[in-house]
Amino acid sequence: MRRVVLCGWVLAACCACAGPGGGDEGRAPGAPTGVTAEAGSATSVHVMWNAVPSVSAYEVYRGTTKVADVPAPARMLDVTRLTPSTAYVFTVRARDARGRLGPRSREVRATTPAAVAADRTAPTEPVGVVGRAAGSRAVQLSWSASTDDHEVVSYDVYQSGTKIHSVGGNQTATVVTGLRPGTRYSFTVRARDAAGNLSTAGPPVRLATAPGADEGRDTAPTDFRASARWADGAYYVDLAWVPPRVDGVVAEYQIQVDGQPATSLVWGGTPPQGKASYSFYVGREAGVGHRVRLRARLPDGTWGAFSPERTVRTSPG
Repeated sequence: MRRVVLCGWVLAACCACAGPGGGDEGRAPGAPTGVTAEAGSATSVHVMWNAVPSVSAYEVYRGTTKVADVPAPARMLDVTRLTPSTAYVFTVRARDARGRLGPRSREVRATTPAAVAADRTAPTEPVGVVGRAAGSRAVQLSWSASTDDHEVVSYDVYQSGTKIHSVGGNQTATVVTGLRPGTRYSFTVRARDAAGNLSTAGPPVRLATAPGADEGRDTAPTDFRASARWADGAYYVDLAWVPPRVDGVVAEYQIQVDGQPATSLVWGGTPPQGKASYSFYVGREAGVGHRVRLRARLPDGTWGAFSPERTVRTSPG
């Protein structure tokens, strides 16, 4: 597969690819995408990343020091025993069953907050926690902000008592993906302050994902638009969309043209949180119609639902 960087995207021509998520037995894993780091307390940082297909484990590094091995089903780690008021750099590498290590992810940075002397008061519990199923593989959760005598640094999300996610203290909603169709789940949320004090959890929110194997409609990009234009002696299709809201970073998309995978896009820098855009070449012939849609690779490594399909037609420039 040939890759070139174009306007912040890494463009991969997929006409000869094995298909989405297909592995390559002869190559080491790719670099994890969507890596984020968020201070969880004055002495911890929560690192998350998108799943890499067909790997057995991940290695998490603080600077050049490996701090942990994480089994493949997980894509998060709380790095602890850090120093307050200190900036840290983290990277993640994927390792396959043969022991081959892929390249490091892009560097992400987080600064731990200052320690608060003799702080033994936990934040108030998050109240008003509500949720709803988002198709068969995801749920949306939201809650009211907690209060603390100093500051709420983060919120931890638990599934049946196991921590599965963490968001910053200024965030009061998230989407949990990677769930199974037709399955009941129980979620709770706890607030954490800089000293690491955890609030109690409120009553659990019990939800059931939709039955069947639907793609999860709420995982599709929204406000998708497509138009054709003539420039420099050729026709191009301009796309614009809003990334789906999920519990991590969406850094990869697949564009489908006329019912076939045409292009895979990997965001080479910081992915947009608002509207994203991309243009691609479709030829020099006027009067040709094309059907276009796209979908995102979710943080759990699976593909989300396709956007609505748009039809564009080239016209004389």
